[in-house]
Amino acid sequence: MAASSASGLLATAALVVALMLSGTTTTLAARHLADTTPAAAPAAVVPGIPAVPKPPVVPTVPAVGALPPIPAVPTTVPAVGAVPPIPAVPAVVPAATTLPPMPSVPAVPAATLPPMPKVPAVPNAAALPPMPAVPKVTLPPMPKVTLPPMPSIPGVPMPLLAPPPSA
Repeated sequence: MAASSASGLLATAALVVALMLSGTTTTLAARHLADTTPAAAPAAVVPGIPAVPKPPVVPTVPAVGALPPIPAVPTTVPAVGAVPPIPAVPAVVPAATTLPPMPSVPAVPAATLPPMPKVPAVPNAAALPPMPAVPKVTLPPMPKVTLPPMPSIPGVPMPLLAPPPSA
């Protein structure tokens, strides 16, 4: 068992070394390639921002003197001609319909029920055994726990300090 775990550890170490070596050669090749590539062509000139068109001119409002005066509202309502009376609505009387006679409800036959069974009497409380006493359990006091002060980290606001718990 120990031999297989040692060989597994050795294989893992060899894999880590191989990955590290392959990573360094790739980085070196990328740097070499970056150093040997020709310089890029200069960027095209960015066209300027077109001028913002001016808003149209708002016509001026004519002078107040040129407007006609507002007519006055009359305080009394002119009398309207005679209004014709509302025509009377004829009373609608429904036609009397004859209903068939109500059928008679059949009588329920009288049934004799058996007598109710007697309920057994509750035994006397004095005959019951006494209730066992429940033992009183006392717990040891909880130990006082003090927490270390909260470290202050620059740039991180401190939370609001809560008042200490009441004893």
